Amino acid sequence: MKERSGNAPRGAAGPHEEKTAGALLSPLIHLIDDDEAVRSSLALLISTVGLRVQSWSDPQAFISGFDRQGIGAIVLDVRMPGISGLTILDTLMAQGVDQPVIMLTGHGTVDMCRRAFKSGAAEFLEKPVDDEQLLEALQNAVRQHVKSRERRQTDQQARQRYAQLSEREREVLGLIVAGLTNKEIGRALAVSPRTVETHRANLFAKLEAESLAQLIRQYATLADEADGR
Repeated sequence: MKERSGNAPRGAAGPHEEKTAGALLSPLIHLIDDDEAVRSSLALLISTVGLRVQSWSDPQAFISGFDRQGIGAIVLDVRMPGISGLTILDTLMAQGVDQPVIMLTGHGTVDMCRRAFKSGAAEFLEKPVDDEQLLEALQNAVRQHVKSRERRQTDQQARQRYAQLSEREREVLGLIVAGLTNKEIGRALAVSPRTVETHRANLFAKLEAESLAQLIRQYATLADEADGR
């Protein structure tokens, strides 16, 4: 364990961040717990699977100081002095934080567990937490976050490409998604099949689609939105 001193965010416990090989690329786990012994133990455990760890003793400092753009997950204790971890969870969800949150508690109840999941927690574990169970939950959470970010990036790129289409090209796309042939599209728009083929070729080029299946998969929702469906 290597402590980083002097340049950690205010309120970070220690302050320290676990360093691992390839740290610049590895996901970052934010660990929020008021118990120093728990933080140290869990940080060491988590670092064994190549994940970086930033520990926080002050949940309010965490909320104001952590990197919301990074890939990773959040491990949050339920019972802390002054504020409940469930309240912190609600705040994170209200602010649109997309890192998965794993809740930890030494005194869990069914109601508490239900409340956590209803509020958006990815997992709810009781202390003393099983090492393998926590590591598995974290690795699943990180994979989930990576996929979520990839889907969001793909959606943003699709919307940017869709915005470049002309009005006629959007009409043609909507009819392609609806399952019409080139001849049927031509009749619907009062243009020749050759003109439809030209629009179709432009669509595939502008939307960077390599197949009809890819075109429909990535742009059917946008076409439906444009048609008010």
